[in-house]
Amino acid sequence: MKIQLWSVGKPHDAYVKAGIEDFTKRLNNYFPAQWQIIPAPKQSASMSDQLQKKAEAAAILQLVEKDDFLILLDERGKQFSSTELAEILQKRANESTKRLIFIIGGAFGVDESITQRANMIWSLSKLVFPHMLVRLILSEQLYRACTILRNEKYHHM
Repeated sequence: MKIQLWSVGKPHDAYVKAGIEDFTKRLNNYFPAQWQIIPAPKQSASMSDQLQKKAEAAAILQLVEKDDFLILLDERGKQFSSTELAEILQKRANESTKRLIFIIGGAFGVDESITQRANMIWSLSKLVFPHMLVRLILSEQLYRACTILRNEKYHHM
């Protein structure tokens, strides 16, 4: 199973880049993982929020394959413990998911077409975080989930 981490916006900011790269590298010891940064649409500053979300959705859906399992990160989604996240990864691996894609939407969220395509909607917290921190938290939590699956010492319960 390959893990894809997709985020709409700009490349990682310097203040989180090292952490994201470190946890992504660690994650690669368990599953091939990579980031895909989907740039905001051209002229997005002059677009309405709704039009911008539609343009971002079109860019995302162009990259999605039929058999991909999409997990959308959204504050209105379901919250999971780290152990439950590990169970989700294990289930996807057991069911031979080829690509497990985690999607972080743009500044205004995602268009309904992405929500409808998503196989699961996950909320990291009821709090709203900057996108750059979500990237760091996501990469760390996926690494943590993998260590849980292998009973390694990183996660302390």
